[in-house]
Amino acid sequence: MDSIELEGNWEEQKGKLKQKFAALTDNDLLFKESMKDEMIRKLQIKLGKTKEELLTVIKNL
Repeated sequence: MDSIELEGNWEEQKGKLKQKFAALTDNDLLFKESMKDEMIRKLQIKLGKTKEELLTVIKNL
């Protein structure tokens, strides 16, 4: 699972992530296709999760 599906329903996914991880802010979850990897790295650092763990969480929202 190298890619992440953030298109389409991102607003709904973002809301679910904020519910699951109260420490996340709107700034943490700003999504631009060209900066997807940067956002994932920031979330990894903030949540203390590996990329694979984070992608699994998002996939299962």
